[in-house]
Amino acid sequence: MNTPSAVLNGQEQDRGALARMVTRLFEHWGLSSEDQLAMLGLSVSNRAALSRYRKGEPLAVNRDLLERVGHLLAIHKSLRLIFPQDRDLAYGWMSQRNRAFEGRTPVEAIREWGFTGVLMVRAYLDRHRGN
Repeated sequence: MNTPSAVLNGQEQDRGALARMVTRLFEHWGLSSEDQLAMLGLSVSNRAALSRYRKGEPLAVNRDLLERVGHLLAIHKSLRLIFPQDRDLAYGWMSQRNRAFEGRTPVEAIREWGFTGVLMVRAYLDRHRGN
């Protein structure tokens, strides 16, 4: 039987793994610290959180943050499926201007439109992936 602390520790491990995955993803995408913070919906003054997440400390128990990370990882998965033979294109796509986002890059769309931007980018890729 799982005790409440055992369940919490498992959740902390999961959030730690998510932190490592998303910060590694940001490295692949070549994002600045400011862009990384914007992707996570955090203030540009919250570099301490970003530093902790890079070290694999668990993501905060925050619904918005956890949902954003889930969508960002889904965006990455879609890009890898759309461009299976070209990792450079898959990783660089987030920084390429796109008419679907009014000439913005997906990163700029997310910075400007927040969570709505994340959802727009994911939906765009899901449509192009055939979902």
